[in-house]
Amino acid sequence: MAKLEILTYPNPVLREISAPVTKFDAQLKTLVSDMLETMYEANGIGLAAIQVGRPLQLLVIDTRPRDEENRRYAYDEMTDLEKQIEQPLVLINPQIVKGYGSTTFDEGCLSIPSFYETVKRFEKIDMKAQDVNGQEFTFTADGLLAICIQHEMDHLAGTLFIDHISFLKSNKIKNTIKKNGYPTPEELKEQKKKKTAETQKA
Repeated sequence: MAKLEILTYPNPVLREISAPVTKFDAQLKTLVSDMLETMYEANGIGLAAIQVGRPLQLLVIDTRPRDEENRRYAYDEMTDLEKQIEQPLVLINPQIVKGYGSTTFDEGCLSIPSFYETVKRFEKIDMKAQDVNGQEFTFTADGLLAICIQHEMDHLAGTLFIDHISFLKSNKIKNTIKKNGYPTPEELKEQKKKKTAETQKA
């Protein structure tokens, strides 16, 4: 396995449309392994192939709670549907067959590190995809898993979460990035500590 470079906005590659996967070979399996390692190393919960410069309809996802420091939420906060789905999840040529209801969530992105905004998504989704061997499978997801899948599928169409928010908010983020760039890993770690401390005080 190897850690890959995660492209960040405004890299134009992130706006490319990803092509369907047609070869289910050893090379694809290697890419999946590398993407999973890259996602975990970056403390992410989802990664699309286009984010590492491969314009393919391929996603890796793992929204399960992790260690105390890096967890997104506790196991008992997972929905029954989330608990039933084995993760990490590899979705190749994924399709949302049907969406139900709506929900909002403060989303971030490994390709736009340190920025978060509230985005509206389907609350529950029926999915169809292929695994690394090309076998088709279906499932239904809700909770954080459903939100993450929808976020990652946007990448396949060259869409970023900042495209779902108001023009003013999106422009503010773009201008901040243009002017200041992104925080260093050390600065991001410090921001995370500060945010955790504030949460614990609340």
